[in-house]
Amino acid sequence: METKMLLRDFLLRIHLCSGIGIVGKSKLYSWLQLQAAGRFKLPTVDTLIKIANIRGENVTRFSSSYIQLMTYPEQVNERVAGEKWLCICDQAYPIQLREAYAPPLVIFYRGELPLLNQPMLGVVGAREATNYSTAVLRQLLVGPVINKLTIVSGLAKGVDTLAHQCAIANHGRTIAVIGTGLDLSYPRVNDALQTEIGQSHLLLSEYPNGSHGYRSHFPERNRIIAGLVASVLVTEAKHHSGSLITANLALQNNRNVLAVPGQINQPLSVGTNELVAAGAKPILTPEDILEEYI
Repeated sequence: METKMLLRDFLLRIHLCSGIGIVGKSKLYSWLQLQAAGRFKLPTVDTLIKIANIRGENVTRFSSSYIQLMTYPEQVNERVAGEKWLCICDQAYPIQLREAYAPPLVIFYRGELPLLNQPMLGVVGAREATNYSTAVLRQLLVGPVINKLTIVSGLAKGVDTLAHQCAIANHGRTIAVIGTGLDLSYPRVNDALQTEIGQSHLLLSEYPNGSHGYRSHFPERNRIIAGLVASVLVTEAKHHSGSLITANLALQNNRNVLAVPGQINQPLSVGTNELVAAGAKPILTPEDILEEYI
């Protein structure tokens, strides 16, 4: 077996292991990259635990799941469940995501993978969005913006849903990064939209089938959105909201943060106005967005 294929197979197993988080996985991949060139040699479990800094009860969880996945290939097949997947060592893996904070070792996907090669705009905002976000997105995600940029969001309620719908309604392209397995939808009301995106656009998740939307999955999902795109647009957001977490991750990845200003007496404009005050670019027209891609 070729070195690359063996490494790919190994990284899939690490990705599927219990007891190791996104930072530990990232440390392992960075360590593997520093090893001598040549045939890939499987590290010992103790080495993996040390490099990934796994501690406490997670040591047992990781060791057990790692041994199971390395010993019984059918368990890997059950977790993958026939889904297509992209590994961080694959040539098709987006360079900008590979260089971002704690990139996922594996991304499961449905749909049009070449969309990852297009210029992308992340759009995030409040789950309980007001009509202001609806009006703003209908005004901004039109014409040249939709024709030039692929819209990336998280398929959550509110702004995420509106962003995907605007892209599709205007015959554009969209990518949804979700916090569950590809076989589940959250919220359930977006089941039909998720199916459409997976068939005609691109649906991404780092979680294998059967994975439910645990609370920790959504900030982890946000880091993928921030890592994929060149710019992140925030329409409405409360103070200390998940959308601001995405914006901060974008800043850490040296991405552009764009914000739609709002009325100073509206709770859902506090976050975006704070972003503008902190240096984010205020977005008033579609041209303001396109300027970031010239």
